[in-house]
Amino acid sequence: MLKCLAACALAAALCFCGGALIKGYYMYRAAIEEVCLEDKVSAIQAKENYTAFDQLPEIYVDAVLSVEDHRFYSHPGIDVIAIARAAFNDIRAGAFVEGGSTVTQQLAKNLYFTQEKELERKVAEMFLAFDLERSYSKNEILELYVNTIYFGNGYYCVGDASQGYFGKEPEDMTDYESTLLAGVPNAPSCYAPTVSPRLAAQRQAQVVARMVKCGYFTEERAHETLAAEIDW
Repeated sequence: MLKCLAACALAAALCFCGGALIKGYYMYRAAIEEVCLEDKVSAIQAKENYTAFDQLPEIYVDAVLSVEDHRFYSHPGIDVIAIARAAFNDIRAGAFVEGGSTVTQQLAKNLYFTQEKELERKVAEMFLAFDLERSYSKNEILELYVNTIYFGNGYYCVGDASQGYFGKEPEDMTDYESTLLAGVPNAPSCYAPTVSPRLAAQRQAQVVARMVKCGYFTEERAHETLAAEIDW
């Protein structure tokens, strides 16, 4: 009896996943047929405050990758390890509590899709992530990503955020400013420094701790960075 129930559950799960895969593929096809990827990218690059990769401080890049996608330069657009971990946590919680999305998948979402956590949309993201990885270099993908994320206060790219929060170009950001800004997109309504300096500082501390864990910072440099607090 138990074996029969297990077999039925497995069959139902496979049917559900197969249906989501098909629907996700058609969602992906509909999206790129409406506006091709090259046109989407060109529109982003035409932004007034678009920031090129070589204008980003190395510390800012390291901070973003530490908290968003530390295997970015080694995966093909999706991170199987992160997806498996997220799936396990989601199943345990009985809800979508962890995404497992790479920077490439997040860029795909920002270019074409809504923020709703639907399985079909996640599948469509994966197809688009593969397209992005085939068409653009890793640095170009990361460059596009930081020019399409929301930083709070109406700032929708790193250039606007750097100017708005610090009054300077991204390339001139200090280690303190870089690590602070890298933490904001996770929850801009909470972590924007002009909304809550306390929560922004707590998030920044998490970013710096991840940088230490990922090998980008020593403990000493982490302490020095966080000690350089500025007034808001």
